[in-house]
Amino acid sequence: MAEILVHNLCKEFGDFVAVQSSSFKVEDGEFFMILGPSGCGKTTTLRMIAGLELPTSGEIYIDGDEVGQMPASRRDIAFVFQLYALYPHMNVRRNISYPLLSQGMRRAQVQEKVAEVARILGIQDILESPVSALSGGDRQRVALGRAIVRNPKCFLMDEPLGALDAEFRAHMSEELRALHNRMGATTVYVTHDQLEAMQMGDKIVVMNHGIIEQFGVPQDIYDKPASMFVADFIGSPPMNFLRFRANVEAGATAVPYRQHRLGMPALHEPLEGDVVYGVRPEHISLSDSADYRGEIMASEYLGTTQIITLNTENGEVKARISSSQPARVGETVGLEFNGATVTLFDNQSGRALRSELNEGVLSSG
Repeated sequence: MAEILVHNLCKEFGDFVAVQSSSFKVEDGEFFMILGPSGCGKTTTLRMIAGLELPTSGEIYIDGDEVGQMPASRRDIAFVFQLYALYPHMNVRRNISYPLLSQGMRRAQVQEKVAEVARILGIQDILESPVSALSGGDRQRVALGRAIVRNPKCFLMDEPLGALDAEFRAHMSEELRALHNRMGATTVYVTHDQLEAMQMGDKIVVMNHGIIEQFGVPQDIYDKPASMFVADFIGSPPMNFLRFRANVEAGATAVPYRQHRLGMPALHEPLEGDVVYGVRPEHISLSDSADYRGEIMASEYLGTTQIITLNTENGEVKARISSSQPARVGETVGLEFNGATVTLFDNQSGRALRSELNEGVLSSG
């Protein structure tokens, strides 16, 4: 397996810039997620690593070798597509064995490797079946098998579970992560599904409009978002944003707002002007003693928890509280924020302000 290093990668299609100055490192054996909405540049980035697109500028290193202008056939990678890309006239065994036979490998060795891959994927009983008769999940296993059998330096996967229904997609996510753990393979996986990225990834790159918004481990991406885009894209419901003007001294642990003092981690520099106060729904609690108030507009029951929507002086706020806690529509309640978990953002740039909460994440990102 191999380490992948991307440095200042750019891709332009005429006047359109699809990827802008992207840099990140995929460690050997890591399960690495590229996450973002449609059109953000994530698939273009993956295709450049694969050699299916050539970069306009920048470098790509696989296992220490610069491969940015090298054809895909010489990069020793395996690509798994969303729509399987299987040979419909072949059965499962022939689909999996085809890459090895095309390389001139002896048939006895091919049969041995196909049997091993079939055992790993649990598809021994369908090796002689035509792929046209298989379910979506089995077809995806065959596509994975055809990639695995080559034992490449790294695996590149472009939303390989996107065509599956939600329930089976969750099951295949667990299987794919377990397969990765057994093989220790370097894997770069593109998805627009935040739950898939958080569940499966060792590290995540979040992209938007061709730019890397944040790069880090899933917990930091969620708890310490580097921008308002990341805070809004990650989480269900997403982070709440309260906008107002405030003057805050360096080292202060609360934002003065009208008669309220809203807790926050200590800022490392003073703040004056427009501020965005970001707080996750699960970090809001109802308190009779809190002087920041909101009217409950709706309640969504989710089993052990409920999500309540409140109308406040700063707009709509969502809170995730215990389902056993009374929350009646039309009731006005006090809201208490867990200041230690709050992120403050610059209203103009949307970037997180440096504080005790996110100092390490922002300095390394």
